[in-house]
Amino acid sequence: MATMVNFHAHPDDEAIATSGTMMKAADDGHRVVLVVATKGEQGEPVPGTLSPGESLGERREAETLEAARIIGAHRVEFLGYEDSGMAGDEANNNPASFWQADFDEAVERLRRILEEESADVLTVYDDHGGYGHPDHIQVHRVGVEAARHAGIEKVFHATMNRTQILRQMAEVESFAEAMEDIDIERAERMREEEFGTDEADITHAVDVGAYLERKRAAMLAHTSQITADSFFGSMTDEQFADAFGTEWFVAPGPPRTGDFATDLFR
Repeated sequence: MATMVNFHAHPDDEAIATSGTMMKAADDGHRVVLVVATKGEQGEPVPGTLSPGESLGERREAETLEAARIIGAHRVEFLGYEDSGMAGDEANNNPASFWQADFDEAVERLRRILEEESADVLTVYDDHGGYGHPDHIQVHRVGVEAARHAGIEKVFHATMNRTQILRQMAEVESFAEAMEDIDIERAERMREEEFGTDEADITHAVDVGAYLERKRAAMLAHTSQITADSFFGSMTDEQFADAFGTEWFVAPGPPRTGDFATDLFR
């Protein structure tokens, strides 16, 4: 069996982007490791979720551990950086933020974990971080370089299928309306050119339909950020399956010429 390391920027990113792939890998007998760059200190907590004296970072760390339990991850590590906030936020300038991290030092922190685990597969984000978030872009940069130092050839860029999302929004009025009613900002980002990746440029499609109940449970484990009436929580089962039943990846190299590959370990 092999070892897959999944590198993410903030708590809850793992549940949204790659948890189905992680669950499938664990159920197939592979070792699954989650590495998170920050504790998501710049998130906006749901009112009333934090205990007196509890920091958001502390809460989100605990939520990540619970989500990892649901996923079946064998190890969770935080790289020790702080959340950089959205592009243009003042938090981008925080010297302790991941965006401001010494690049070589960040690469070394991840490389050590990759070599400790004798990792066979690494997942990061695409080169624009899915939607331009500074920490997501940094995950790509640091992850790709750490994999090079660790000699890992199987590096996959987790992304979103922009073509599919726009097609769903155009063809299924209820899907588009539900998204806009729940999260206008997210719906607007899905129409932007830099959101996700064109289907023609995606190489791998992992069917995670068998894991959707657990995937949603992993998302909802992040109670400070995701509630039952949030964008993710209030989707119908059909909407959730349409949106999250496949997880998409890009393998660097020649463009795809046939069907999507379906296995990150081959």
